[in-house]
Order: sequence, then C-alpha cells, then structure tokens
Amino acid sequence: MPYNAICQVNKKALAHAFSRAAKQYDQFAEFQRAVGEQLLAHCDWQMPGLLVDAGAGSGWFSRYFREQGHCVTAFDLSSGMLQQAAQQQSADHYVRGDLEAFPFQAQSIDYLWSNLALQWCSDFKETVQEIQRSLKEHGKLAVSTLAAGSLPEIEQVWQQMGRSAPINRWSSAESLLDAARSLDLIAWQAPIVCHFPSPLAALWSLKGIGASHLHAGRQSGLGGREFFNQIEDYWPRDEEGFRLTYQIVFGVTR
Repeated sequence: MPYNAICQVNKKALAHAFSRAAKQYDQFAEFQRAVGEQLLAHCDWQMPGLLVDAGAGSGWFSRYFREQGHCVTAFDLSSGMLQQAAQQQSADHYVRGDLEAFPFQAQSIDYLWSNLALQWCSDFKETVQEIQRSLKEHGKLAVSTLAAGSLPEIEQVWQQMGRSAPINRWSSAESLLDAARSLDLIAWQAPIVCHFPSPLAALWSLKGIGASHLHAGRQSGLGGREFFNQIEDYWPRDEEGFRLTYQIVFGVTR
C-alpha cells in the first residue's frame, strides 16, 4: 500500500526538518552510510558519466562518486542540506527539488543514485517509474528505502509504557519488492541494526538526521523527563548496546 493511502507527505515540513538537521547531519549519519555501502556493493559504475544523487543530503555519496570521476548533480528537497553539500564541494551541480516532480529531462542521465530518500515519497512505484525516465538507454539506477518493521524498538518501548509510538508507517517490504521487480529491478530486503550507548543517544540519532519528522504531525504528550528516564528499562539491548533496527529494501538495474 502506498504511503499516501494513509497520510499525504507534507514536503514543506519535511524540507524544514532536514534543513534544521543539516549542520550536524554527518555526525549522526552512520546508518545512511551503512545502507549506502550495501547498495554500492551492487553497483559496477566505473565508467565515468552524468550522475544524479537524488536525495543527496549533505553530499557524502556525491563526494564519493565525484572522486570516482563522475559529473555529479546533488539533488535534494532541503536547501539546508544542499548548502552543506556545496560547502564541502560534494558535487559539480546542485538542484533543489522534489523526487515526485523530477525535473531532469528524459534519457539525460547515466547513473541515478537514491539512498534512503524514497520513503519520503507518497508512492514508491510511481516515483521510481518517473525517475527512471531520466536514464539513458543503458543508464543505471540504484535505490534504497525504509520498509514496515523499521524501528520496532521504539514501537515496543512506547507500547509497554501505554503510549502510541511516534514513528511513521512505511509500506510493507513485500509491496516494495513487488513494485521494484515490476519495474525490472533486482530487489532484495535486509535489516540494518545500529547500536547506541543509551536510548536517548538512539533518539538523538533520529533527530540529528532529520528523521524525527512525522507525516501525521507532531504528537502531544510524548512524556517529560520522568518518561524518558524510564525508557532505558524497556529498550531492547545486547552486548553492543541499545538497538535500533531498520528494514531496508534495495533495488538496482539489472
């Protein structure tokens, strides 16, 4: 089920959330890099070409691709993120825009990279179909997105404390995989587990990357200091620390 069947994405609020997070984004973006590294392992993009990093954020992977010899355009909804990317000379060009209104001409791009941006779109399949149009005949696409079942630790903690968890509801992995394969992509699912020294550090990691934006709007009554002092008793942990688990769906051109 596409996300807009539940709640339309407020792109203005989303862009604002990511712009607020832009300056400290790289301090908290280990998760994004871990997902990107898994996606990158399936990309044989050695021949330099025109590459768009769609949902570039602060430009971590834009810089990587530029160092590999590609002519890179950093594309993002957030002007703050693009400013951070530009300050670090991450790309050759910078374009602000919405993935669901992709502005690039048909058959104009050699490579299209989108790491953890499509979950902010209302319809995964329609958006991927739209951005595929910009690829040249033998162009390559690589995408990753969040799926339902992400952040179960937050769901569990808030549920045990008798509250509604402040997390977004993503499309199921099955529906995302089906959509990707219907677009002739090789698609697979994998969990990514992050560890933190405390539950608050885990929550700050979400805020630090802008991912604390809620499609349904900010909830009231999430709890004060006493509530957050108690969550350590409920938060799942192992020998490496307090966990945050994400379910990721990947897709690459055949």
